[in-house]
Amino acid sequence: MAFVLTVFVVVILVLFSWSADSLSRDEFPSDFVFGASTSAYQVEGAANEDGRKPSIWDTYSHAGNANMYKGDGDVACDGYHKYKEDVQLMANMGLDAYRFSISWSRLIPDGKGAINPKGLEYYNNLINELTSHGIQPHVTLHHWDLPQTLEDEYEGWISRNVVYDFTAYADVCFREFGDRVKYWTTLNEVNVFAMVGYGIGAAPPQRCSPFSLGNCSRGNSSTEPYLAAHHMLLAHASVARLYNKKYKGIQHGFIGLNLLTISFVPVTNTSGDIIATQGAQDFWMGWILNPLTFGDYPDIMKKNIGSRLPSFTKEESNLIRNSIDFLGINFYSTFSVNNHSKSLNMKDIDLIPDMDAEITMLPENDTSINTVLDSLKNDYGKFPIYIHENGHQTPHSSSLNDFSRIKSLHKYIGSIAKAIRSGSNIKGYFVWSFLDVFEIIGGYEESLGLYYTDFKDPNLKRQPKLSAKWYSNFLKNKPIDPKIIMKVESDASLL
Repeated sequence: MAFVLTVFVVVILVLFSWSADSLSRDEFPSDFVFGASTSAYQVEGAANEDGRKPSIWDTYSHAGNANMYKGDGDVACDGYHKYKEDVQLMANMGLDAYRFSISWSRLIPDGKGAINPKGLEYYNNLINELTSHGIQPHVTLHHWDLPQTLEDEYEGWISRNVVYDFTAYADVCFREFGDRVKYWTTLNEVNVFAMVGYGIGAAPPQRCSPFSLGNCSRGNSSTEPYLAAHHMLLAHASVARLYNKKYKGIQHGFIGLNLLTISFVPVTNTSGDIIATQGAQDFWMGWILNPLTFGDYPDIMKKNIGSRLPSFTKEESNLIRNSIDFLGINFYSTFSVNNHSKSLNMKDIDLIPDMDAEITMLPENDTSINTVLDSLKNDYGKFPIYIHENGHQTPHSSSLNDFSRIKSLHKYIGSIAKAIRSGSNIKGYFVWSFLDVFEIIGGYEESLGLYYTDFKDPNLKRQPKLSAKWYSNFLKNKPIDPKIIMKVESDASLL
């Protein structure tokens, strides 16, 4: 009895502390968008159906996911067949928007040439289903899933040929879907895709030097990350120019690009650590944002990397600069930065040693996203920002009573409200992810979804977690559901 009373008291204290730090949707502008995210390979499944051909992510997963975990996206959440059920869940939750990606190799199986009619039909159906329920479609054109045919033909993103093919693919998407889609993100996490996929080899297309973690059979970690990112920037700029010239006047949409942001904080207040922290920010975010804002890479990158860093022509610089209508950011982590005085004269060099700083991941905290938002505002201006991904990781086997995820959502959404009051031009927030999906960080072993996906069930049953109910109540401006309180009270392990 004493234990039960103690649990009850703790629950009341927790709930009281929340009410003292109340959070309401009314704190956000009326046009602020709340949504949830997924990506094609992680949710669709149907990998071998209706004309779809493999992407580099298929190849990476079927080769063993760099020996980090098991599984692939052949079935995933079967979103390809269950999209109507999923959109109904979104509508019931009260989502304003849904961020998803188009599988290039489903729409144009060989990466160029003929359009797959079944792929075209699927995305039209999905978009129509969303808009019929009043949910804005926010579409990403490339979420780490380049068609394998282009990788085989000319090694994908390390070839300038990809700029032309990506632009032609985007042209198809704008023409076919742009009457209903107003928010387009060209590429997801340009910086981390380039670094992890081409430097470390722990993501598709698993290219790296032999010394790297990915046990790669091909690649060069000292040059290819920079080359891939360079071509992604050129491809983005080409697509933005196409949209602005051919479609914007008719469709009135917006073009953005996405990167993974990290909050970097110095270990100490010494000048060395402070300078190293700025360098880490330049290498991680400035790598992409400096060209988009100023037309060139940060000076520290040009100094440390030298001739291994590609350069822009004057025409390319002008094309890239100011080519985004909005910036999409993904945020999960804070890293401490320590000055690292080692020499850059190493036999094998990639982005991390090029940065010349020692970085360490810190535990999750609720103020770190404000550090990123302040840095973006101060260094690059007040362009519109959509937080495309932010989520809380738990084991997939954990309880549906995901109190830790609710706590994380509460903290981060509250931090965004604070940032808006401080002048950040944030336009939307998307939870990663809508469902438990096939995660690049752990396959089916890790969970970030608002809805639990039962991967052992042939029907892949979706079940709402407490976080889904909390988010729904927040979106509908309702108080905490008494059922949630009762469930929290009944599960002492959550405390």
